[in-house]
Order: sequence, then C-alpha cells, then structure tokens
Amino acid sequence: MKRDEIIFSAALVIACVVLTFSGLAFGVGLVVAVVAFSLLWLLSLALRDASVVDVFWGLGFVLVGWTYYAAAEPRTAIGLLVCVLVTVWGFRLAAHIGLRNAGTGEDFRYQRWRQQSGRSFWWVSFFKIFMLQALVLWVVSSPLLVAQSGVPEGWRNVVVAVGLLTWLVGFGFEAVADWQLMRFRADPANRGQVLDRGLWRLSRHPNYFGEAVLWWGIGLIAWSVGGALALLGPLFLTFTLLRVSGVALLDRELVDRRPGYDAYIKSTPAFFPVRVRKKRAP
Repeated sequence: MKRDEIIFSAALVIACVVLTFSGLAFGVGLVVAVVAFSLLWLLSLALRDASVVDVFWGLGFVLVGWTYYAAAEPRTAIGLLVCVLVTVWGFRLAAHIGLRNAGTGEDFRYQRWRQQSGRSFWWVSFFKIFMLQALVLWVVSSPLLVAQSGVPEGWRNVVVAVGLLTWLVGFGFEAVADWQLMRFRADPANRGQVLDRGLWRLSRHPNYFGEAVLWWGIGLIAWSVGGALALLGPLFLTFTLLRVSGVALLDRELVDRRPGYDAYIKSTPAFFPVRVRKKRAP
C-alpha cells in the first residue's frame, strides 16, 4: 500500500471509532448505510456492473440524512435545512452520473478490479467497493446528525449564514463543472481531447473541489449547533478526494489514457481553482 492509502485507512478506522463512541444515534446511520450498500451489491451482481454504486453515492447521503432527521427529538430547522441541502445535492449528482453512465458499461476502475480478481470478484467487490463506500459515506455524512443537536444562538447564526453561502458556492461550482464536461463529451469532435476551458481551466478537478466546498458548508452549519465533530466529515472527504480516490487516482489513470493530459497537469492546478495567466509572447 502507498503512504496516502495507509493514511486513508488509518484515518477511516479512527473516524469510525470516534463516531462509534460519540453516541448510539450514529450507529443508526451505519446500519442504514451497510444495509443499503449490501442490497446495492446484490443488484450489481445481477447486472454484472459495479458502477451502480456511483449512481447511488449521492442518494445514500439523502437516505442517511433523512433517517437522522426522522429519529431526532426534537426536530429543528437546522436539521431540516441540512437534509434539504443534501437532498438537492444528492439527487442532482445521481441524475448527472446516471445520464453520464447510461449505455457506457462498467467503469474502467471496476473493470480492472474485476479482471484482477477473476471469479472472486463477486465477494471482493462487496468489501473493496460496497462496504468501503458505506463506511466512507457514514463518516462523511456525520454532520447531518450533528446538525440535529439544537438551535444556533447569537453569533452562531452568522456561522449558519456563512455555511449556507459556502454550500451554494460549492454546489454551483460542482454543477457547472459537470455541465461543462457533459457538453464537451457530447461533441464527437472532442473525443480523446482534454477539456481545458471554463472551470476546467482553473482546476483539473473543479467538480471535486465543488463537492468538498459544499460539504464544508454543511459542516459549518452543523458546527453552529454541535461543535467540532461536525468538521470530521468534510475533513475526511477533502483528504480522500485529494489524495486517494479523486484527484490522485484520476490523474494517474488519465495520463496513460488521454494524450495531452500530462501537459494539462503541468499547466493547471489539481484542485484549488487558480486563474491561469497566459504567457506573453517574447
């Protein structure tokens, strides 16, 4: 295992332990996530396509979030707010990935793992793909429960406003980046090319950046009523997107699969959007 994968594994274990000892209510979310992803695994076996997990990713947060809200006593406006925000995000993301994957077959990552595992893939996929994502989702979604803790008072209402604004910026960034990429891919003339316009000129992964930002927004809203534990999910997600399953993984894959991507890496920031200045002619 590489260093970042070891750090990720250790961080996931620590985060799971922290949530386990932070209250029985977190256990409800874990059970919901495990059951949902187990059923999804059975569906993937029937379809022979593990990519269904990508479509369900956002919807899993919706399911866990509303479970927390339904179990909360009393229910609060802040708890309802984060559930509405995660629902808007989750359904948009599921619709986008569903449309993107329609008719394309299984994702290349899962195809490679299927080939490497051979006949064992049916049970390997349960742990390597579905249960792993269930645990990651459980950790990242922790602010959705923390937000059920109470009602913000005084200056903490300002934190809620800042969190909501942060969520809007992140959601807009992710949605626009996904739309730009979908339009680019829809043009046959762009086949095999690298998108380096729009938000993709500022960052190689603006959709991932937007997703991290919107979860920091949800974390801030939850922090206003529940304290620092609300930031565990956004912190873990940001590290995962930067160093494990997002930026790092795709950059390694696309360098080999797409001509010109190496030059794109050298000219464009990986994650945080920075305006690229054109070089002046000598």
